[in-house]
Amino acid sequence: MNILVTGAAGYVGSVVTERLLSEGHRVIALDNLGQGHREALASEAHFVRADLCDFAALDDIFSQHNIDAVMHLAALSIIPHSVEDPRTYFQTNIVGGLNLLNSILTHDVKGLVFSSSAGIYGRPENVPVTEDTPQTPIHPYGECKVMFERILKWYGEAYGLNSISLRYFNAAGATELHGEHHQPETHLIPNVFRVPLGKAEHVTIFGNDYETEDGTCVRDYVHVVDIADAHLQALVNINGARAKAYNLGSGTGYSNLQVVKMVEEVTGDSIPIIFESRRAGDPPVLVASARLARQELGWTPRLSGLEDIVKSAWQWQSRFPDGYSG
Repeated sequence: MNILVTGAAGYVGSVVTERLLSEGHRVIALDNLGQGHREALASEAHFVRADLCDFAALDDIFSQHNIDAVMHLAALSIIPHSVEDPRTYFQTNIVGGLNLLNSILTHDVKGLVFSSSAGIYGRPENVPVTEDTPQTPIHPYGECKVMFERILKWYGEAYGLNSISLRYFNAAGATELHGEHHQPETHLIPNVFRVPLGKAEHVTIFGNDYETEDGTCVRDYVHVVDIADAHLQALVNINGARAKAYNLGSGTGYSNLQVVKMVEEVTGDSIPIIFESRRAGDPPVLVASARLARQELGWTPRLSGLEDIVKSAWQWQSRFPDGYSG
């Protein structure tokens, strides 16, 4: 199949592209390189530098490549930035997304797999989080994901668009070729790695007074390869899917201190910690129920134990200490 991957030069997008190519699909890799890295794209993918807000460019891409399905991962995704500048986030993530949907309809594409987020749930009152948990985002980034999922529902009802939204919890880990390189980096594991890489003297943890076993936040980490495999499973199940949505998580939570301890074990380095006050909006515990994805998509996370995640991420990071810049 000819698959258009938007945001293909990003963290998850590069691994989704890697997995699609390994399964024999042709990938049209779209990215504006605002947050992605050209070096993250396999040479076998057909790269197109374009922006979703440029409708004419999108129309040209669909006209030239006979696209069968779309995997939509392109988005502005830095949560603090979304709070500071919601206008840009809604313009890029919603208006750009609408341009993509309208191109899909114009060119009679089979369906869309959408990269959603656990951020749609805000501060859930109960865990594990199911797909029926109320959607109460606490930042514009999460609001963008909720809005786009709702748009997909109406496009499905009105135009028959097939779509599946995958609500990631904490994507982590790496393949041999692709890992995390964000600017700025807000994810815990790559920030902890900065200490053994000699780039920082300590790691900062926000809050050690939560009602958890060790006082730090607990999160559900899911390996990026497992996330990519869920995209392939969604593609297999896209026919007849009218705005389906699935959580992607391991179902197991790890605290910030457990993550730091695992990094110490994997790297052999001691990691000094400085605790600062809680960040506004951080829920104490965020753990997924992925039962629905297992039942309906046939998806099983294979690599999402914390040790596997940290080992794979460290192998990539130690080979590329400066990320794709190196």
